[in-house]
Amino acid sequence: MKGEPASKANSRRAATIRGKRAFIKSKKALDYVRVFQLQCPRISPLMEEDIEVEMTIYYASRRPDLDESVILDCMQGLVYSNDRQVKSKIIHWGLSKSNPRAEIEVRPLKKPPLVEGA
Repeated sequence: MKGEPASKANSRRAATIRGKRAFIKSKKALDYVRVFQLQCPRISPLMEEDIEVEMTIYYASRRPDLDESVILDCMQGLVYSNDRQVKSKIIHWGLSKSNPRAEIEVRPLKKPPLVEGA
């Protein structure tokens, strides 16, 4: 996916909605969500099983923290039903000033999740 994702922790801004203060997504985060949705292939039917996600996020500078949460949120409803299905994450940080992007692989989880007392 082309583009640099906004960090979820830093992608909120204060706004007043109907007289009440609220925190909403920043313009950068909203723009990224729109671009992501245009690029992401839609899986039909959606993956329903527990999954593993491996991705490398290439940032345009060394400044951003590694944060995959916006990408996981974006894939919900396009690739899988709910981001709670993600039981394993392998996340890498990369640098590409000329081509910030995320390279993503989603696959069924091979090992069952650990369950104590089972």
